[in-house]
Amino acid sequence: MKASPIDPKRIDLVLSRHPKGAQGSLVNVLHDLQAEFRYLPKEALAKAAEHLDVPAAHLYGVATFYESFHLKPRGDHVCTVCMGTACHVRGAPRLLEQAERDLEIPSGQTTKDMQFTLEHVNCVGACALGPLVIIDGKYHGNMSPDRLSRVLGKMGKRKGSK
Repeated sequence: MKASPIDPKRIDLVLSRHPKGAQGSLVNVLHDLQAEFRYLPKEALAKAAEHLDVPAAHLYGVATFYESFHLKPRGDHVCTVCMGTACHVRGAPRLLEQAERDLEIPSGQTTKDMQFTLEHVNCVGACALGPLVIIDGKYHGNMSPDRLSRVLGKMGKRKGSK
């Protein structure tokens, strides 16, 4: 399933909160666009470059420099597995494997129904909670593969579910 078409009026509404030509607002504009769409659509980036009077290449450079910005559509739910050293030695690789099995996608991908995006990061700085999984911004510490499956199952996604 593809992401829904982007309504230009939604882009305009976000951009209207920032002064035209305010190049110093570039990162804030990107954050606001991503908050609206859960990623940075091409159409939104093109309009933002025009609105801020910056070259599109510069805007893309900023959007790709920061890992918190995403250029591909993301699922309604984002599951992030911390793979930092403390989490890794406490079983994070098993968590990532379990999530990949349950969601039926590799890390870095989004399910076809656009419900889940699975990703892993090097470290989130919450080492005492490891192994750690973050789902929709909520930290789930001392996670086990079985518990992760239950959490994903409660959200309506397990291997074989529609």
